[in-house]
Amino acid sequence: MNIRRRRRTMIAAGILLVTAVPLSACAGGTDAGSGSGSESGGSIGTDGEVFEVLSANENQVLRDQLDALAADQCEAENEALPLEHRTIAQADTVQQVTLLASQDALPSHFIAGTAQVRPDGDLGAGELVLDYEEAFTEAGVWDQVLPAAASTVKNVYGQMVSMPYQYNLEGVWYNKEIFAELGVEEPQTFDELVDVATAAADAGYVPIAQAGADGWPLTRLMGLHIFRNVGPDAMAQVRDGEAKLTDPEYVAGAQALQDLALSGAFGDGFISRSGDQATAALLSGEAAMQYNGTWALGAINDPAQNQVGAENIGFMPFPTVDGGAGSIDQYPANAGAAMAINPKTYGAATADWFACIAENYGQQALSDAGVLSGFQVNGDVGDIPATTADIQERMASISETVLWFEALFDSQTNSLASSNVSLLTNGDMSAEEYMSQLQASIDANG
Repeated sequence: MNIRRRRRTMIAAGILLVTAVPLSACAGGTDAGSGSGSESGGSIGTDGEVFEVLSANENQVLRDQLDALAADQCEAENEALPLEHRTIAQADTVQQVTLLASQDALPSHFIAGTAQVRPDGDLGAGELVLDYEEAFTEAGVWDQVLPAAASTVKNVYGQMVSMPYQYNLEGVWYNKEIFAELGVEEPQTFDELVDVATAAADAGYVPIAQAGADGWPLTRLMGLHIFRNVGPDAMAQVRDGEAKLTDPEYVAGAQALQDLALSGAFGDGFISRSGDQATAALLSGEAAMQYNGTWALGAINDPAQNQVGAENIGFMPFPTVDGGAGSIDQYPANAGAAMAINPKTYGAATADWFACIAENYGQQALSDAGVLSGFQVNGDVGDIPATTADIQERMASISETVLWFEALFDSQTNSLASSNVSLLTNGDMSAEEYMSQLQASIDANG
């Protein structure tokens, strides 16, 4: 069943845009995003000749699904405003989008860099990105965006300026058969997680197969301990100068990670273990657990890779920390690269296109490509794997998410967090030293 509700073809003026400054000053052409509008300071723009979408070369899935919508659920919208694709290398995004913005040539829908679309970024401060929540509320389709996805986008970008075409939760994948053999349930507290890891090691399994070579799979565990201990705004407090990584609650996260590593919870040679090797350890029955994202579903649902069977792989949230302010229901999540709307070309026909995408993309991508998105799934999606269905249900049921440890760091601090984590986990650097170096980097680069 395809959802094709009647939509308003004219969206009321007053779509909320972000505060003006830089790039708008150098953009030529008609200033459709400013001038006499309502109290919110903006008005809808003028449709272009086509619905032009600029995406990364690497994101063929998005183009395929939009083409499928254009041929089916969004056929009328496509006839009114034909879909056209442009592509760029993802690594060139910031440079190319900056150039297009300076030439007043941004497409209707475009990929952008994370910093660019934040309120103080070039595009955000230049009134060159549209607020989806305001626009979709006016169009009557805001309820098509999952609350968890909206929470994640706002956490990452500081405002609702990206379509959640890709959406992933993170948590602990585990082998149900091993848990049954050990006589344990899903741990609800961090202390219980340590106990399960100890039992798995005693039974000859790798307790938690983490990919130390990649850095981030280790810092994720530390960050989740901090979020569960301090609360969901833990890293925002550091960014805003309200807390420091050298505060005891933050150092406790680094200490918990080091203690896990030195206890043998990650197994031998984890510092050089790759992501593929870590996943293979879980899916071969060598490991009891692995912290990873729901992007691992491809491997889990592939019989050629999953030797224990998809039915024997479970997924659980990172547990609570005793006495902490965070909740086990606050999954870490991410929503892929930013895909923004150009307010200058957001006319009635373009608004109809976005409303149709919001109503139909969730079902289309899941049924056709097995892709989980941040949109509601309306109608039948056919026979999808049980593990995928479980994750989709979780996505639809949660309302608040958290970021990952490095999400709000500058690039230098981000790199330092990954490069130093091996020193932390092998005991060559104390928890206090690790956090002190990161805080010093934040202070120097903030």
